[in-house]
Amino acid sequence: MKNLVLRGVLALGLLVSVASCTLVLPVTAANAPIGNKVGKSTSTVLFGTLYLNQKYGLGEAIKKGKITSAIAVIDEETTDYILFQKKTLIIYAE
Repeated sequence: MKNLVLRGVLALGLLVSVASCTLVLPVTAANAPIGNKVGKSTSTVLFGTLYLNQKYGLGEAIKKGKITSAIAVIDEETTDYILFQKKTLIIYAE
């Protein structure tokens, strides 16, 4: 019985530690047409302020998406975990 309770507590602890919530919010939009090019820049954020990817931002997203025209939409996707966040900057262009 004691072993069963211990396993239950460990399973609950594991479930809580990997639980997450994802939110996608628009950052800005322009008059440029939305095309099929998408660029993404991702970083893990500790304690809400420490970005582990120093290249995180528009520059990295533009390079990864090979975008050469005007940017139409910029979105930011944030996934919250208990001790850290994962942020992804997503840009759409033609």
